[in-house]
Amino acid sequence: MFSRYSSAGFLGGLLAALLLAGCASTGTAPPTRIDYDRKADFSVYRTYGFPKETGTDRGGYSTLVTTYFKNSISTAMEARGYKYSEAHPDLLVNFYMNTRDRTETRPTPMVGYGYYGYRYGLYNAWPMYDEDRTVTYKVGTINVDIVDAEKKQLIWKGVSEGRMSDEAMANPKVTVNAVVTEMMRQYPGRPNM
Repeated sequence: MFSRYSSAGFLGGLLAALLLAGCASTGTAPPTRIDYDRKADFSVYRTYGFPKETGTDRGGYSTLVTTYFKNSISTAMEARGYKYSEAHPDLLVNFYMNTRDRTETRPTPMVGYGYYGYRYGLYNAWPMYDEDRTVTYKVGTINVDIVDAEKKQLIWKGVSEGRMSDEAMANPKVTVNAVVTEMMRQYPGRPNM
C-alpha cells in the first residue's frame, strides 16, 4: 500500500508535469532583445536592400534559409511603406541564424521514494544527496541588423533566442517567418513620404 508521503509526492509530480506540458504547448515566440540608435532619424529612409552576401549564405551561394529571411523581411518592410532597391538602398538589412546544443545539469527532487516513502534520503547509498540529471537541447538564435547604407552604421538590431522544438527544426520557413514578423513589429521606423 502507498504511504501518505509517496502518494503526495506522486500527485505533486503529476501536477508539475501537467503544468509544464501546458506551458510548452502555448507556442509563444522566444524572447526578443532590441537595440537601436536613439539619435537616428528613421523617417529619412525610404528604401531597403540586402548586402551582396548575407549572414546565412554559405560558400558563395544563397541558401534556402536566406530566401526565407528575405521574403519575411521584405513583407515586414513593405508593410511599413519601404520600397525594395537592389542598386542604391537607404538601408541594408542583414541577418544570421544558428542553432547549438545547450547542456544543463538539473537536480532531481527526492520526494517519497524508498520502502517507507519518507525515508529515502536516510537509506540511500549517499544519504541526503540529490541525484542530478543532464539535459541537452537545441537553442536557436536569430539576429537581424539594419544598417544605414551610406554611413555603414548599424541603426537597429534585433536578437531572438529560444529553445528549438523538433517542429521548428523541421519547418525553418515557418519558424523564420514567425520570429522575423514578431521582431520587426518592434522596429521604430516608417518612411516620411
